[in-house]
Amino acid sequence: MEKVLFTNDLSSNGLVKIFDALNVKLKGNVAVKVHSGEKGNQNFLKPEYVEELINHVNGTVVECNTAYEGARNTTEKHEQLMKEHGWSKVFKIDILDSVGPDKVIPIEKGLHLTKNYVGANIDKYDSILVLSHFKGHPMGGFGGALKQLSIGFASSKGKAYIHCVGDEDGSEADFFKVKQENFIESMADAASTIHNKFKGNIVYINVMSNMSVDCDCCYIAEDPCMSDIGILASTDPLAVDQACIDLIYNSTDPGKDHLIERIESRKGTLILEAAEKLNIGSREYELIKI
Repeated sequence: MEKVLFTNDLSSNGLVKIFDALNVKLKGNVAVKVHSGEKGNQNFLKPEYVEELINHVNGTVVECNTAYEGARNTTEKHEQLMKEHGWSKVFKIDILDSVGPDKVIPIEKGLHLTKNYVGANIDKYDSILVLSHFKGHPMGGFGGALKQLSIGFASSKGKAYIHCVGDEDGSEADFFKVKQENFIESMADAASTIHNKFKGNIVYINVMSNMSVDCDCCYIAEDPCMSDIGILASTDPLAVDQACIDLIYNSTDPGKDHLIERIESRKGTLILEAAEKLNIGSREYELIKI
């Protein structure tokens, strides 16, 4: 049974305390995967909130370009937005797919995909802190550690490849034509590559605040629909996401119904089942309050 730590201290210092409580030393060159936030989004985790933790691990903030039109689909625009959102004022920044060609990671015994395309710069790092804002998502149902591992780390080409369930020629228009279950399972396939590559040198922290039904990739996102819950941390991405889902379903907050509808209508929890099949982690966990 995997251990998932929990604190309702949502402060910047709370982030550092829960990381230290894991008692994991991230070695070498540390990448910190964040969501830079689409232009206009109001819910993403802000640089000043995570600054103490990222400095604590001496990390470099890493991101990847999107596969759809917006303020983050080219390196030039993405870097400009990261300046506007304050990331590059505080941290070293690395857009992993800013240089090519992409790194291609084979997937053995995947549910749908046979490979994953990720930014070539990922090979610069020895360990990773995956820092996720847990919330809903218009396509995936919810976004947490597993989505960060998959869509988050995929290059622009890789994002399209996952969305199109392995169709090399797929485009943004094709994102909505695939079977939803296959897309969700393809995210799990992609997530397995990053977790396995860094296994033993990767930590997952999910922040359950500002929980909207929409992702931080939405330039017009709904406001949060339920109260903040806390911060969770683990070395198991499946366990930490499962724990977040359970906290939502077990909440007494009436706003949870809106978020649960989003999760279930997109078959979001299927990624948990798929990750378990792929041996990414365990859905059984012990929640330990610190």
